[in-house]
Amino acid sequence: MNHKKRRHGAQTRNRPEPRHPERGRPDGRGERPNPHGAWVYGIHTVLAALANPERSCHRLLLTQEAAHSLGERLAGIRAGRKDLPQAEIVPRETLVSRLGADAVHQGIALLAGPPPERDLGDICRAAGMREKAAVVVLDQVEDPRNAGAVLRSAAAFGALAVVVTERHAPPMTAVLAKAASGALETVPLVRVTNLVRALDELKEAGFWAVGFDAAAETPLDQAQMAAKTALVLGAEGKGLRRLTRESCDLMLRIPMEQRGASLNVSNAAAIALYAFAVARPR
Repeated sequence: MNHKKRRHGAQTRNRPEPRHPERGRPDGRGERPNPHGAWVYGIHTVLAALANPERSCHRLLLTQEAAHSLGERLAGIRAGRKDLPQAEIVPRETLVSRLGADAVHQGIALLAGPPPERDLGDICRAAGMREKAAVVVLDQVEDPRNAGAVLRSAAAFGALAVVVTERHAPPMTAVLAKAASGALETVPLVRVTNLVRALDELKEAGFWAVGFDAAAETPLDQAQMAAKTALVLGAEGKGLRRLTRESCDLMLRIPMEQRGASLNVSNAAAIALYAFAVARPR
């Protein structure tokens, strides 16, 4: 009798790890990295990762419907990359079990290594080869969907990078990747320890640091942009921290009918990036 109890206790202590340790909260916060990479999902996100030769790809899961509709596009990508895994056709329930019920997976998921890391020095060197360059700097924007949407806008308007802090910034999760809709493959997400020092490094490389605040005196449509500009934005509600604001060369506001109103940071970033894209540099 005692022997059986000891065996049962040993089995309990040796219980295997949960099958999907990478899953966290539905918003992506608390998501833990898988040692073999991370699951990303959604058509644009997965196809972009598959097409990126700097991404290692380990498993590709598809529903039968997705395999049929994406067959030609996958074949085209596979023609350019011989190291891709064979697609595994699985029922939709497998994707739900793997990714969570809230994941908008569109019938496709990929277990992939992270995008290649870039540091601020890489971005400054790349800017030196351009006549006009922009980076987006986010001050403690923690929501992965907002950060992903900013990356998507940065890709659309040709920004060199999105810079975030090591702390108080979202990790590289499937939620962020889905919101970025493939932009992680073309726009580096650069993590820095100290945002003020990062702004100083950008300035030394010729960037003009432009911060955004709803209470700033100068409206965006009356400002003149420098050829190399760092667009600095804070989280909705909190805005920029004092030291970040003091490190900016210029503070601007996005003109709105209701003075003092605030925009979601991803919307503000898109407006700022468009204004930079169409501006004639001073």
